[in-house]
Amino acid sequence: MNSTHDRSPRDLRLIVTGGGTGGHTYPALTAVNALRARLESTGHSLEVLWVGAGDSLEQRVATSNGIAFESVATGKIRRSKNPIKMVSPANVKDMTNVPRGVAQARSLVSDFAPDVVLATGGYVAVPVGLAARMCRRPLVVHEQTVRLGLANKVLARAGAQIAVSAQSSVALLPEGSQDTAVVTGNPVRPEVLTGQPHLAAKGLGFEGHDPELPTVYVTGGAQGSAQINTNVRDILPWLLGRANVVHQCGANNVEELRESARGLDPELARRYHLTAFVGPELPDVLALADVVISRSGAGTIAELTALGKAAVFIPLASSAGNEQAHNARHLQESGAAVALLGEVNPANLQAAVEPLLADPATRNAIASQARSKGMPDAAERLVDVLLAAAN
Repeated sequence: MNSTHDRSPRDLRLIVTGGGTGGHTYPALTAVNALRARLESTGHSLEVLWVGAGDSLEQRVATSNGIAFESVATGKIRRSKNPIKMVSPANVKDMTNVPRGVAQARSLVSDFAPDVVLATGGYVAVPVGLAARMCRRPLVVHEQTVRLGLANKVLARAGAQIAVSAQSSVALLPEGSQDTAVVTGNPVRPEVLTGQPHLAAKGLGFEGHDPELPTVYVTGGAQGSAQINTNVRDILPWLLGRANVVHQCGANNVEELRESARGLDPELARRYHLTAFVGPELPDVLALADVVISRSGAGTIAELTALGKAAVFIPLASSAGNEQAHNARHLQESGAAVALLGEVNPANLQAAVEPLLADPATRNAIASQARSKGMPDAAERLVDVLLAAAN
């Protein structure tokens, strides 16, 4: 670990913490890259230390991006509506990890002497954020969802500078944080915004794509979603009668869906492209898509609103604090998306998609509203907050 005496006057030192899921990890990485680019454009440099849980997604992401990583003990609180169940053996064991994690984090913060600490949520952010406050280092907390997560609530009460992704989040913050909160949006990977629609079909190897018809992109995330896959499968003949369909289904679901697609009319089947995973061609696929059927995680919403896409959201019911339903409802109430917030079945999925395919004006109105909610410059806005706090 470097000492404070090694610091060049033009260096900026950042500790970043947050993880457990991609929703916490990737916005942090995007913000780090934007901060580095901003500093380097003015002849400055950035030194980063990522502090997270050992053997975690954030460790893999940091390491693969050349960012130094240190782990601390973490305590995950398993929430329950029944207070008695909160006092579970697993919770009690993890709660004892919190003070140990804070002590470890305090040592790291003291040694690294960051100019600012960025916390993006997840239970690992709590010990690091508390350590930053103990060491009197500026702490910026970024919240990706409409409502503050449990970890970020703790840090908000500890006096952190809060950055939120939506204006509607400000009223939901603790009273002491509302006046100073900054609406930055949720950082979106810059490559997502650079797609070329005319390259998508070729990049996918989608030979039957009909440019005269709208294109529906179906995705349940990297692993796929059994709920989304099943409901789309059951309306597929109807869907293909009206649109091209690019269906990213997850590696475990490809064979079953391919088998069921063999019964399609050959003319319809030409317009169906099934794939386990969409890789580097994702920006082009998103650019091509007229309608997206997907989950409503914070990262997905940030990307689709930044791009201005008409979407039908099927929230993940088991998301922490039911945050995906809150995200989707927030957009639906302002006419910026369609959301299936109750029972999901083929009939109500078809009813949700039908107006978007039948009427381009309806589709464009929702896309326009979505774009009005998007903040494609969210990473730069968050960089502004970090530099102000470091100053």
